Amino acid sequence: MASADTETRNSYIAVLLFPVLILAGGALGALMPEPFLPLSGLINPMLMVIMFGMGLTLTFPDFALVAKNPWPVAGGVLAQFLVMPLLGWAVAVVLQLDPMLAAGIILVGCAPGGTASNVVSYLARGDIALSVAMTSVSTLLAPIFTPLLTLWLAGQYLPVDAGSMALSVVQIVLVPIIGGLVVRALFQKLVQRLVPALPWVSVLAIAFVVTIVVAASAQTLFAAGWLVLLAVVIHNGLGLLLGYGIGRVLRLPEASRRTVSVEVGMQNSGLAAGLAKQYFAPEAALPGAVFSVWHNLSGALVAAYWRRKGITK
Repeated sequence: MASADTETRNSYIAVLLFPVLILAGGALGALMPEPFLPLSGLINPMLMVIMFGMGLTLTFPDFALVAKNPWPVAGGVLAQFLVMPLLGWAVAVVLQLDPMLAAGIILVGCAPGGTASNVVSYLARGDIALSVAMTSVSTLLAPIFTPLLTLWLAGQYLPVDAGSMALSVVQIVLVPIIGGLVVRALFQKLVQRLVPALPWVSVLAIAFVVTIVVAASAQTLFAAGWLVLLAVVIHNGLGLLLGYGIGRVLRLPEASRRTVSVEVGMQNSGLAAGLAKQYFAPEAALPGAVFSVWHNLSGALVAAYWRRKGITK
């Protein structure tokens, strides 16, 4: 129980400090880009560390919800891979983003659920089991849907090598998560001691990724920063709103509606930034970096509102 309390407390603090640390990393990358420019090769290894940490927090029984009550999970994951990609494309069209930024915001929409969504769902008094199941399933499906959706929606702006991108997602996401699951199953007591520190590992790793991405696209940030921020705010805000609406359409209880809202609106933007840097250009990774800051700030604010409101019958 003490370990669980410590994990919850660390997760709570981490998600609240996340935007601050990301902002600090982004500012450092923008104002002092030179030291970080040679470090772009560390982006994918850092993402693998984050995914391995996510795997360590999961257990095989976490997936039992999918078998016992598949419809909320299936509906939520379908919304994840339908609403956010189409919203990213629509935002790019309406704001007339240049091809690199358009591809970047679309790739954010095609990414799986964000790694902080489980904590935000907890803070919002949402359905934690549903949140874990949605994040896990969307992440495991990412090697299929992220490249295909990116090819479909971003292919009109830039060439997309969907096959290579799928292989990269498998390497960055699937292999580390499965590795984390196996390690936890084999060394449960040892991993249980490490779990309370994992939110901090994720926060620091994502902050480091954002610093490198912003450093590589500092000129674009100063030239089009407000436009990128506007695109991200609209994308994230509509995702949260439509996610909640989909929960109502599915006739889910209030706690589950909040979870679907958070899962749809919060993306694994670190993964999107890494893939954009690898397959497009540093400028295309900028929406992912900005999204990493904003969706955690908006998630914390929404969670605080819902937590104060409570659950109405």
